[in-house]
Amino acid sequence: MPDLITWAAGLTWAEIPEPVRAAARLRLLDGLGCLIAGVRRAEAPAATQVARSLGGPPEATLFGHAAPHAPIRVGAAAAAFGNAVAMHALDFDDTHATGLVHATTVTAPVALALAEQTGASGEQLLAAYTAGLEVVCRLGAAAPHAFHARGVHATSACGTVAGAVVAARLLGLPAATAAHAAGIAASGSSGLLEFLHTGGSTKQLHPGFAAHAAIVAARLAAAGATGPAGFLDGTNGLFAALAGRAPDAGMLHGGLGERWEAARITVKPYPACRLSHAVIDAAALLRRDVDVSRITAVVVRLHPDALPIVGGAGLPSTPYAAKFSAAWCVAAMLRDGALPVEVFDDPFRPDIVALARRVAIEPLRQDVPTAAADAPGHLRAQLAHGGVREVGVPRCGGGADDPGLDELLVAKARANLGERADAVLAALAALPTAPDVKELVTCLA
Repeated sequence: MPDLITWAAGLTWAEIPEPVRAAARLRLLDGLGCLIAGVRRAEAPAATQVARSLGGPPEATLFGHAAPHAPIRVGAAAAAFGNAVAMHALDFDDTHATGLVHATTVTAPVALALAEQTGASGEQLLAAYTAGLEVVCRLGAAAPHAFHARGVHATSACGTVAGAVVAARLLGLPAATAAHAAGIAASGSSGLLEFLHTGGSTKQLHPGFAAHAAIVAARLAAAGATGPAGFLDGTNGLFAALAGRAPDAGMLHGGLGERWEAARITVKPYPACRLSHAVIDAAALLRRDVDVSRITAVVVRLHPDALPIVGGAGLPSTPYAAKFSAAWCVAAMLRDGALPVEVFDDPFRPDIVALARRVAIEPLRQDVPTAAADAPGHLRAQLAHGGVREVGVPRCGGGADDPGLDELLVAKARANLGERADAVLAALAALPTAPDVKELVTCLA
C-alpha cells in the first residue's frame, strides 16, 4: 500500500481524473471568493497588519489589498498567513464532511504564495493544490471527529501537514524531503477549540498558523532538518497525540488515485458552521410552510457529534459566536428566509434573539451512523392554538451530489468577488495551460 504523503508528493496533473480536476478548480474559485469577501471583515485586518509587519522579500501578494501604487508583497510565508486568515474569516469556506476540515483554506494560500515565489505554472499550482486537498481530507476522515472530541481543530492539525506537502512540491523537493517537511509540520500542528467556551478569535487564525507553519516546515526540510518517520501513526504521532486514536489505515492510504476525497468536499451556502446547515435548510422549508408568527417553540435535532460545537446553551454574544449557534441560525433563517453574511453583524437583533430563546436542542437519533456534517436535519415546531409541524432534510445542500452545486458555487463566488468576478473566472479557466500565475494574482491583488 503506497504511503499518502509519498503519493501526494509525486502526484502529477495528468494522473488526476478530469472530474477531480474540475472539482478542484471550482473549490479554488470558492476559496478565492471567500478570501476577497473576508479580507476586511472579522480578524482579517489584524492578520494583514501582522503579515505586513513580518515583511520579508517581496515573494508573494496579500490579496484584496493595495498600497497607493502597487500590490502589497511580502515573504511567501507571511502572505500565506494573511491570505489564509482572510479566506476563513467568515467561516464561509468549504468543508470535507467526514473529516470536518476546511480543505481549501489551508492549501490554496500555500499553493498561491509559493507558485508566485517560484514562478510555477498554473498546472503545477493546481496539481500541488489538489494533492494537498486529498491529504487534508484523508487525514481528517481517518479519525472522524476524534480531533474535535479532544478539543483540537482538525483543520489546523491536519492542514499544517497537508500544507507542507503543497509547499514541498512547489519548492521542487523530492518525495523523501517532502516526507520530512510533513513530519516537521506535524510537530507544529495545533488549533485549540477553547473559543467555543470562552470566546476569542483564534479559530479564524488557525488556517493562517497552518499555512505559515507549512511553508516554514518545507523550507526547514530543504535546509536539512528532519521529521520523525512515525509522525502520523507513531506512539506519539499526530493521531495518538491529538486525536487519541489510531487512524483508519484504509482511509489514510487506501485507494490512492482511485477514490478521491477531494471530489467530496462540500461548499457552504451559508457563512456558518457546517454542522448547522442541515437544520438551517430544514428551517427554510418550515418557513415556506408555516407563518413564523404562529411558532411558539422549536425543537432542533442535531447529530451527537455536533452538539458540543453548535448545540451549546445560551445565546451568542459576538457575530462569530452566532455562526456556531444552531439555535440562533435557525431563528435567523425563520425570521428572514435567508442567512447572508450581514445578518451575523448583529447577534443581538431582538426578533432573532426572541425566537432563538424558544429553540431547544436535542440529539438526533438515527439508525444508520453518518458523519455529523452529513447528517439529516430535523425540526419540530409547536404552533399557537395547537398543532405541530415537523420538517426534515436527508442532508444539507452544497454536497458533491447536490445537483445544483455548480450553479450555487458560481453564484456564490460572483457575489463574493464582486467586480473582480469575470476576471478571476477567466484567469482560472486559463490556469491549466498558463505558464505562470501572474494573471490570477493580478486579478486578486
